[in-house]
Amino acid sequence: MKLVLFDCDGTLVDSAATIHGTMRRTFLEFGKPEPSLEQTKAIIGLTLDIAIARIDGKDHADEEAVAMAAHYKSLFTDVRKDRSFNEPLFNGIGEVLERISREDHILIGAVTGKSRRGLSFILDLHGLSQHFIVRRTADDCPSKPHPAMVTECCVETGIAADRTIVIGDAIYDMQMARAAGAKPIGVSWGYGPVPELEKAGAAVIAHHPLDLIDLILQE
Repeated sequence: MKLVLFDCDGTLVDSAATIHGTMRRTFLEFGKPEPSLEQTKAIIGLTLDIAIARIDGKDHADEEAVAMAAHYKSLFTDVRKDRSFNEPLFNGIGEVLERISREDHILIGAVTGKSRRGLSFILDLHGLSQHFIVRRTADDCPSKPHPAMVTECCVETGIAADRTIVIGDAIYDMQMARAAGAKPIGVSWGYGPVPELEKAGAAVIAHHPLDLIDLILQE
């Protein structure tokens, strides 16, 4: 058996514009300088309060960062009510999931800094929920790169870490996988620069979603 764990933002879906727009509003409404798009991309994948603290130049999530995270969530709820809301799948991701889900020896899961509700929304929106039998989110575990998301998925499925692949676009995904004893596969279509993914421990880099099929099946 093999366990394949996908990050969400920047790996399955292109959510940078929506996340940045909400982050920008949050910082402005708290009287702070608005973050750049690059600052936002750099923290995508972290648990929200920690991500906000990092942008704000703090080394931990203090009470203000927690309050800003709560405000961000309230804004994001309104954003999702907008009919123009759009967090599209990266081209080819749907085909990848359909293909590997047909393999009886492969189980699929998600490990993400999103909330449980946020992940469910995205998977339901794109009709992918049936593929993900195990999920760990910011509501369940410490923020990446702590290995808990991976190790808990391994325990739940009964599959060892050395039979587990973690696929993501951020250095935190690669570091998390390494810390858990899983194989990290980086993706170049997300928000993390390829040299940083390699430095963080990526065993291999996929440059198009469809490349993942062979990388997963040959492992």
